[in-house]
Amino acid sequence: MQKLGIAFTGSGSAVPETSLDNQALTALVETSDEWITTRTGIRQRRVSLSLGSLTELAAAAGEKAIVAAGIQATDLDLILLATSTPDDLFGTACKVQAQLGATKAVAFDLTAACSGFVFGLVTAAQYIRTGVYQNVLLIGADILSRWVDWQDRKTCVLFGDGAGAVVLQAAESDRLLGFALKSDGTLNHQLNLGYAASPQELLPGINISQGTYQPITMNGKEVYRFAVQKVPEIIDKALFEANLTVEQIDWLVLHQANQRILDAVAQRLEIPEQKVISNLANYGNTSAASIPLALDEAVQQGKIKPNDIIAASGFGAGLTWGAAIFQWGR
Repeated sequence: MQKLGIAFTGSGSAVPETSLDNQALTALVETSDEWITTRTGIRQRRVSLSLGSLTELAAAAGEKAIVAAGIQATDLDLILLATSTPDDLFGTACKVQAQLGATKAVAFDLTAACSGFVFGLVTAAQYIRTGVYQNVLLIGADILSRWVDWQDRKTCVLFGDGAGAVVLQAAESDRLLGFALKSDGTLNHQLNLGYAASPQELLPGINISQGTYQPITMNGKEVYRFAVQKVPEIIDKALFEANLTVEQIDWLVLHQANQRILDAVAQRLEIPEQKVISNLANYGNTSAASIPLALDEAVQQGKIKPNDIIAASGFGAGLTWGAAIFQWGR
C-alpha cells in the first residue's frame, strides 16, 4: 500500500557564530538597547561574515535534520530551499544538494520571503501526498545582513541571519492536519527588496536597464497592522480545515518578526503565553529561517515532543501569509 500521509521526522538549524547585540548597533545608528528591546523584543542577532555563504548555512541545518530523521542524504528525493537571499540568483538549492551529497534529490529554490517556510511546507506536502516523492528536506535560510541598509535604524535593528530545516517523509497517517495560504500584491510596496536600474544604451534606439537590488525598505506600522489582523484569521482558517479548536494547539510557532506581533496574535486567539514559542530575542527576524529555527530549538530543548500539535504561521513580503497545523513526529 502506497503511503500518502506526511510525517515530520527530523529538524535542524544553523546560525553564524558572530553575534551583534543592540549596544553594538548604537555605533552605527542613533538608537539604544532599550528602544530596540521595548519595540521589538530583539536583544541580539547573528550575522554572516564576508566569507560566509547561504549554501553552507542551509547545508549545515539540513545535515542536522537528516541525522535527526535517521536517514541518509542519498535517501532524499527532493530538497526545497525557501530563501530570498540566494548565493546565486539562478538558485542555491542545487549547491546545497551537492554539498549534502544528496545525489538522488531534485532541488530548487522557493521565494515567499518570511512566509517561505510555510509555503514550502505546503509545496512539499503536495509531492508526498501525490506519491511522487517519499523523503523531502525543506530548508528555510536567509542572510539578510547582505541586504540591510545599516544606516536605516527602522530596519537594521530587526534582521538577522540563520537557517532551519525539517525532514518530511511519506507515512500511513497524515500529520499535516490543515493549512491556508494567502497573497495580496496590492500591498507589495509596504515591504521590499527591490531591483533598481538606470537605462543603458546598448545600440542606437535600444535601451536596456542594468543595476542591482537595493536594501530592504519597510513601512513598519502597516506591516504590523497587517500581521496582527491577518495572522489570527489565517490560523483560524487552517484550524477549521484541520477540524480542530484553538484549545487543542500545544504550541504556536509564528514567524519571529516582532515580540509585539507574537503577543498580539496570541491574545487575539486566546492562546496562553506559555504555549508561544519565541526566540527572536537572540536571533532577530531571520525571514524564511525563523519558523524552523524556533521549531528546532524548541525540539532540542524538549519543549516540542512527538504528537504535539503545532500551529505555525508565516507572514511578510509579497505581501504573503499562511498557516499550517501539524503534529510533530512520525
